[in-house]
Amino acid sequence: MTDAVVDAAAKMQLADAPVDPNAPKLVLDEETGEMVSKGELKKRLAKRAKKAIKEKNKDDKKNVAATTAAAQDGATPKKQTPKPEEAPIDTQAMFKQGFLNDVYNERPVKPVFTRFPPEPNGFLHIGHAKAIAINFGFAKYHGGNCYLRFDDTNPEAEEEIYFTAIEDTVRWLGFTPYKITYSSDNFQKLYDLAEKLIGLDKAYVCHCNDDEIKLQRGGEKGSSPRFRCKHAEQSVEENLQKFRDMRDGKYKPREAFLRMKQDITDGNPQMWDLAAYRVLDKPHHRTGSQWKIYPTYDFTHCLCDSFEGITHSLCTTEFVLSRVSYEWLNKSLEVYEPMQREYGRLSLSGTVLSKRKLKELVDRKIVRGWDDPRLYTLIAVRRRGVPPGAILEFVNELGVTTSNSIIQIVRFEQTIRRYLERTVPRLMLVLDPVPVVIEDADEFDGSELTVPFSSKNAAMGDHKIKFTKTVYIDRSDFREVDSKDYFRLAPGKTVGLLQAPFPIKATSFTKDETTGKVTEIRAVFDRETKKPKTFIQWVGTDGSRKCEVRVYNQLFKSENPAAAEGGWLSDINPESEVVYPDALIESGFDEVKRRAPWPEAAGESELGKGGPESVRFQAMRVAYFALDKESTDDKIVLNRIVSLKEDKEKN
Repeated sequence: MTDAVVDAAAKMQLADAPVDPNAPKLVLDEETGEMVSKGELKKRLAKRAKKAIKEKNKDDKKNVAATTAAAQDGATPKKQTPKPEEAPIDTQAMFKQGFLNDVYNERPVKPVFTRFPPEPNGFLHIGHAKAIAINFGFAKYHGGNCYLRFDDTNPEAEEEIYFTAIEDTVRWLGFTPYKITYSSDNFQKLYDLAEKLIGLDKAYVCHCNDDEIKLQRGGEKGSSPRFRCKHAEQSVEENLQKFRDMRDGKYKPREAFLRMKQDITDGNPQMWDLAAYRVLDKPHHRTGSQWKIYPTYDFTHCLCDSFEGITHSLCTTEFVLSRVSYEWLNKSLEVYEPMQREYGRLSLSGTVLSKRKLKELVDRKIVRGWDDPRLYTLIAVRRRGVPPGAILEFVNELGVTTSNSIIQIVRFEQTIRRYLERTVPRLMLVLDPVPVVIEDADEFDGSELTVPFSSKNAAMGDHKIKFTKTVYIDRSDFREVDSKDYFRLAPGKTVGLLQAPFPIKATSFTKDETTGKVTEIRAVFDRETKKPKTFIQWVGTDGSRKCEVRVYNQLFKSENPAAAEGGWLSDINPESEVVYPDALIESGFDEVKRRAPWPEAAGESELGKGGPESVRFQAMRVAYFALDKESTDDKIVLNRIVSLKEDKEKN
């Protein structure tokens, strides 16, 4: 935690509190957040005005000196321009310039049609957010539309839960599919085109095993010449009959598959007679047992793009080599030809994104599930409380090029932090509470404080909290023994309580003899100290709620878990989740929850439409938090989204 005075304290006001009739009437010093006498405020304002004039005179002297020097050199003096305010982020910048602008200029057609084509065999991760933003955003920017097409050609790996989660994630990020389609919609049309390809003598049924195919493709690391499979010499009629036998279930899996007759001499492996159809002995979730054979990605993808009139087929650079086979198949079948172009993939260091490794983490119960907030699946990032708008800003900040991006988690968190700082309300939260009894606070006990939700955005409004004689502060904000470099509470030391009438001074404390922990602090108002060096947060006894707070750190200790000694699982950070079971949140939380989502943006643009994770706030001096899905009416569970400041030790 930081000792700095939180800037929100500067705007908080004391309202309707009973005061000593003999005490001077206090007014708010908006710069420091203190309640002071009118005379004191007048002195301060005069002093600040004098200081401002002095600073202005300094600047004027600098400007005169610069002008004189420029004149002596015969140069035109430069005008002193004020520093511009930080411009709002242009979420369409990546479509106006650079790679994506060049792609459009290659084929400047209207309307633009794109597609986001995930395989429904797992949950999307942070890298997919870039693909979603590019495909949907590119089409929208150019006045077109984007399909959500499920590439459901492998029934062995597909489950309904993935279809639902993918669509929900796309909508949560703020995008509405033009149409939701499935590759399986086209199974009959794809089959007919496969027969056509056989009729053109550009496909054949192969019975080779994996070792034989490897030899045909040059052996281990290209150690031998490539050669075409002997089955390519079969007649069109024989291939057609065998293919129909595959369709009719006369072959078992791996006994036969359809290969495209491309160019085995080409230097590109994507032209080495790729598989087009294989036998799979499992019912399909949409077509049941109708089909015994299923098309491969290399056969399906380009043709479905063609069927849907995709103008710009945008994919990651791992498909660069596939472009030649993509174009070869469309040309061979004389169908409409979309244009494929490839951009760099987005990855994060310090974590794992592969489905296999994620599944192992889940199966071993190292994490709570696929949506554990320490993971970087999009359902996990969402549960942690990261707003969809922050993810889109992150993608836009990185831009789009043909280079793959491996970004540190701290950079992602910094974008989230900036986004939350301007969009969520502020509340007081105490993680590890210890009671402070203010012995002379009877006159203020039960008085109401009017507190704004944001010191920078008045539109967020305000709320009431009650000041009480007993308050709770965080255990880390008290020391039994004082020191000169410590500015929080200690015996005989004064500290400010955010929005409270006066600072407090600790007079004594009691401890548990068994644990050695402080159990209660006694204090009095320090009515003499005008400006304490530090303000700390607190929670009163009236209206506050107990909550469980989960503070998440990085799941892995290193930036490259795969290179860790002993394997990636040996790199697990034992402190990746720290739980505070007895934290306290102030009463304003109920109002924040009622008014969620915070913020109203992207896929959380309607009141009441966001999930529990849309209940977000900054806990002053602590971190940013969101409500977890395990919360109930009787129990509040909070997840830390990001810390208030970047941890320098992570760099």
